[in-house]
Amino acid sequence: MSRLAHLFRRFRREDRGASTIEFVIWFPFFITLVCSSIESGLMMTRHVMLERGVDITVRSLRLGAWAAPTHNDLKIAICDSALIIPGCLTSLSVELLPVSTATWALPPGPVTCTDQSQPIQPVTQLVPGIANELMVVRVCSKFSPFFPTTGLGMNLPKDGAGNYALVAASAFVNEP
Repeated sequence: MSRLAHLFRRFRREDRGASTIEFVIWFPFFITLVCSSIESGLMMTRHVMLERGVDITVRSLRLGAWAAPTHNDLKIAICDSALIIPGCLTSLSVELLPVSTATWALPPGPVTCTDQSQPIQPVTQLVPGIANELMVVRVCSKFSPFFPTTGLGMNLPKDGAGNYALVAASAFVNEP
């Protein structure tokens, strides 16, 4: 028994490995912080580029560059301007709807987004509007997280395919 007590006292006095314990305690926190920072930066960059694509496309719509744009025309224009959105044409959905100037009621419900886990995609509305009509453009794009099991990537609201949505919206008045 005294030999066991002697070994225990010697074990308590040892300080080798003390930094290893601190490393084991703090390492997961710092890795989570780094992964969340990378995920946040990538998400903000994608959102800024999506906003840029929507702004450039809405500007050409407002100036009357297109008489009657189709859903595919708008998607191509937004994707060409957004530059770094992966799988842009398959992950993007666009809604173009008029807003009543009598009630100022915005389009009802959330923005329609695609869900890659579903075989049938939702139908989006595209109403080009008439002269002097206030129009709202709502765009949704889906992205898969860069670190899906760590920090921010794990806590983002996702669809059935594990993708999160980024939404951009803009408004304009059709020129006469």
